[in-house]
Amino acid sequence: MKITIHPLFLAVGLLSALFGGLPIFIICALTALLHECGHIFCAARLGFECKKISLMPFGAAAVCDIEGISPSDEVKLALAGPLVNLLLCVAVAGLWWFIPETYVYTDLIFYSSAGMLVLNLLPAYPLDGGRIVKCIFGAFLKKDRALKIALRAMNIVVVIVIVIIYVFAVRNLSLLSAAVLLLCSALAKSPPAVKINFAAKKKKKGREIRYVILDENATFKDALRFVDSSRFLVLQLYGEKFIDEITEDELYEKLLTRSIYDKILE
Repeated sequence: MKITIHPLFLAVGLLSALFGGLPIFIICALTALLHECGHIFCAARLGFECKKISLMPFGAAAVCDIEGISPSDEVKLALAGPLVNLLLCVAVAGLWWFIPETYVYTDLIFYSSAGMLVLNLLPAYPLDGGRIVKCIFGAFLKKDRALKIALRAMNIVVVIVIVIIYVFAVRNLSLLSAAVLLLCSALAKSPPAVKINFAAKKKKKGREIRYVILDENATFKDALRFVDSSRFLVLQLYGEKFIDEITEDELYEKLLTRSIYDKILE
């Protein structure tokens, strides 16, 4: 996994160090990385590859946007990142419950994770909440142009709400920065999905063989759940009786020209 660093990320880090905010900056950066790791892990389980993580001035971004993924899987992918933040908040809160003295050392971890959780669940594209809204709109708006207009309209509503909160409640410049980034990101074109080229990956020698029995209607997605780098997968497909046996290498070769939602035996 390649990690790239935006020049402004370094600039923000330097300014944080100069004004005594380096611990907050580091914790926020690590929290953002954990958030993106949730997306990366989920994407890999769905059969797609995230090539890199970019550290940006206001967070991190995994380059693994997926076009053509099913709505249900896109919702899972969108929720994977916030789920990591939620689990981190629960873990820290549990630590406070059993060892209250740790609050002074872990409060930044909790609040940065909670803030990232709330921010990413806002219904503004391309935030995670916006991707969920995109899936919901997609069920009713079949034309791409109508969907884009609806998403931009939703972003404008969210930006207006953020500005109102800034004016009448919380005078925090981070809110205005978030509003500007949402407007800019909404207009950016997402990169195409990249299916993992399993066949090109190096194979480790001396692996244990793992046999897995699947139904004749099993899809490639079903099979990918059993992929384990420490063991060589052999699938045995059954209907009323034994139908076929497919090795891991054969599965990968088939997947290069097929969708992960296709049945293996089609």
